[in-house]
Amino acid sequence: MEPKPASEHEGGPSDDDIRRWADEFDATPDQIREAIAAVGPRPADIELHLKGSRSSSNSDRVHDAGG
Repeated sequence: MEPKPASEHEGGPSDDDIRRWADEFDATPDQIREAIAAVGPRPADIELHLKGSRSSSNSDRVHDAGG
């Protein structure tokens, strides 16, 4: 299910938007606010940003494996 876009009002997404997205994206409200600051208020962009910040890179995996 596609998350609803931010409410249309000045000042960016409302606290209700942030709480809803935090639930939908399994993130904290602070993580949602950080994502909004980084990529803007579009839910799809927020989701991609959160997924990217949770994934490890190949170099991380090599380092963790002792390489």
